[in-house]
Amino acid sequence: MFRTALRNVLAHKARLLMTVLAVMLGVAFVSGTLVFTDTLGNAFRNQSAKNYDDVAVAVKTWAQRGDDQADGIDEATLEKIRDLDGVAGATGRVSGFAGVADTGGKLIGDGWSNTGSNFSPGSGGKDPQYTFTDGSGPVEPGQVALDKETAAKGEYRVGKPVRVATNGPVKEYTLSGIFTTEDGAVNAGGSLVLFDTEVAQKLYLEPGEFSDVTVAATAGTSDQKLLDAVKPLLPESAEAKTGADLADEEAKMTESGLKSLNAMLLAFAAIALFVGVFLIANTFTMLIAQRTKELALMRAVGASRRQVKRAILLEAGVVGLVASVIGFALGVALAVGLRSAMGVFGGKIPAGPLVVSPTAVLSAFAVGVLITVFAAWLPARRAAKIPPVAAMSSVHAVATTKSLVVRNSFGAVLTLLGSALIVAGAAQGDENGRWLLGGGAFLALVGVIVLIPLLSRPVIAVARPLLRKLFGVSGKLAAQNAVRNPRRTGATASALAIGLTLVTGISVLGVTLGQAIDKMTTDNIRADYMVSMASGDSLDESALTALRKADGVAAASPQRSVWLTVGGKDGEGVSASGVTPGDVEKVFDLKTVSGSLSSLKDDEIVVDRKTAKSHGWKTGDSVPVTFQDEKKATLKIGALYEGNEFLSPVLISETVVAPHESTANIREVWLTMEGGQSDANEAAVVKALGDNPAMSIVDRQGIRDLFGGFINTALNIMYGLLAMALVIAVLGVVNTLAMSVFERQQEIGMLRAIGLDRRRVKRMIRLEAVVISLFGAVVGVALGTFIGWAIGKSLSASIPGYALVIPWDRLALFLVLAGLVGVLASLWPARSGAKLNMLTAIKTE
Repeated sequence: MFRTALRNVLAHKARLLMTVLAVMLGVAFVSGTLVFTDTLGNAFRNQSAKNYDDVAVAVKTWAQRGDDQADGIDEATLEKIRDLDGVAGATGRVSGFAGVADTGGKLIGDGWSNTGSNFSPGSGGKDPQYTFTDGSGPVEPGQVALDKETAAKGEYRVGKPVRVATNGPVKEYTLSGIFTTEDGAVNAGGSLVLFDTEVAQKLYLEPGEFSDVTVAATAGTSDQKLLDAVKPLLPESAEAKTGADLADEEAKMTESGLKSLNAMLLAFAAIALFVGVFLIANTFTMLIAQRTKELALMRAVGASRRQVKRAILLEAGVVGLVASVIGFALGVALAVGLRSAMGVFGGKIPAGPLVVSPTAVLSAFAVGVLITVFAAWLPARRAAKIPPVAAMSSVHAVATTKSLVVRNSFGAVLTLLGSALIVAGAAQGDENGRWLLGGGAFLALVGVIVLIPLLSRPVIAVARPLLRKLFGVSGKLAAQNAVRNPRRTGATASALAIGLTLVTGISVLGVTLGQAIDKMTTDNIRADYMVSMASGDSLDESALTALRKADGVAAASPQRSVWLTVGGKDGEGVSASGVTPGDVEKVFDLKTVSGSLSSLKDDEIVVDRKTAKSHGWKTGDSVPVTFQDEKKATLKIGALYEGNEFLSPVLISETVVAPHESTANIREVWLTMEGGQSDANEAAVVKALGDNPAMSIVDRQGIRDLFGGFINTALNIMYGLLAMALVIAVLGVVNTLAMSVFERQQEIGMLRAIGLDRRRVKRMIRLEAVVISLFGAVVGVALGTFIGWAIGKSLSASIPGYALVIPWDRLALFLVLAGLVGVLASLWPARSGAKLNMLTAIKTE
């Protein structure tokens, strides 16, 4: 039986090719994901260890400029640390945002990864954390040094001027040197600017203070002993750890981040393999149907049911093993390609070897072999039931009425139960409801797949008159062939149905959420421009002052983040927005419920309706508050308004909060211009900000894209990842048609003999493929739309302005693409069918 199984694999290798390809793609995705994430994890772990090689103790504070809550490390404390026994050296650091412009004046990096720090030379005038390839570190107030990648992108050379932006106005410095570093910001594709220590302290903290300290130990000194000696010298807000502990923490953070990526990629690999199961099962079902006589003869000469079943599963195992070997090699190549692609798109991965772990190897082979054997189990079970008497008949095995009734009943129950859970989950709208919805979606999808053979006849019957009218005999035959074997048609269409269910559900949900967010921005924002820091940090007050003086500015209001405590000492914290009275209603469309927004000018507050209701407040009430500097006041509620997503629940005049804050926390400034948006007005804003590359100036369309654009990006990523499932679906259509042509050689020969020419044979097979593909697509689009609606409904309570949007254009495109898939998948089978010799075909049994 073992030899028989191997011979069968070799005898049907062409027919098993599509199965090999399907399994190979799934295994490639699994192995590629595991190798890629293992390689990244190893590289970042090694980098973390390298970064802390010479660090015995690291001290971290959260001190920031103007922050009275956290203390930095002053020079006196730093000297005390240096004087401790066992200390070889201690280096103080300060850091913050610093952006550098490229040759076109645009910011190099993404903002969040653009950092500035201080050059801290030790003995010999060198800073051990940086290796200079040209020039030297900055030792004067007017000098800076740049990392090698940033200098190359900006085409900067030592001795040349460099424009550097921090949270304040942009300034020009002289480039003193270019260095290499393993700094995480640079590895993320950002930039690093080094200043003289005194300059960095003025920019980011306070003169004479450091936010972080790294301590190196002399030979033989225990890191833990040094940590115990350093801790008593530090302020209460500081945290000290050994370098080894920090390296471990960084490694764990990296692994945690990679787990999310790993889970997402493996989820799509699982989808691809789930689709592949139907292709594999379909392939073995057809092969067994074609070998009914052969299997019956094996039973007649003494093979038991168990032996027949084992032989089929062995065939599947061999196919899975071959596919796994090829897929694993492809997956390793995929991991290498992903690593290179990250470098092309600006992500710098630390150097390190390609890591192929035993887990990746075992997982890939286990997935490939087990999925193939699992998919072949049901066909093998059917094969084992073929009676020896079937050897005397040329009729292929057909499903019994009982099996069809059981299948359809089971599918109907699953579909109805899944649909009920989906509706219940959508109505519930909370975390538990989403679990119900997810379970219901899975059951409904499985139920529809089980029912697909039953659905094929009525759905395809709708298209039959049109096919006959447009394509004559070829169309009529194509429609009849498509429903001749409902199980086969259903199994083939299932792959497309699964893929398009996912794609359609994601599209409906994504477009609906995108429309809601877009409506939210257009309904609530009147401003022509939004100005913010590219880094996401706070704007300096000088930027707000400059914008108010800019030509063409009709209204300018900041979104100044404020934290108030209401109701006494143990009261509840409430987020507030410090805004400009009189201007805030010109940049936002604020809908008043009661009172007047003009009350802000009278140093009163405006509260959103929901917050007021939760606290039992109404217009005219007085509210005791405590500011961040612990000073108290009683504020009167001058108005209630319908809250929006762009402002905090409480609006307060910036003149009221300014005396209580040493530094304003300005997240963005909203501008309304005379004459609206125009190139001249935008140029005036840019000029007012000193042509600062670190300032992000976004117009109305940019604001809409900023808040809703990420949905389109996410959709495109999803489409790309789900494409593999659709590729496997295409392979399924090709496989089905190829085997169908093989089975129908005699029939096709007879058709040719009675006058159906090669052109019409090709058309018949192509139309059959299109019908099957469109059938699967229609089922997938219908189910996907239902699931997309349900998920959106469950989220609607937390999304203002939510309304279901059906993306008819995209759905139509999916159906067109499904038809195109059918045409492409039929090219080879149609050509093979048309080339059959009619006399040879007629003699075929």
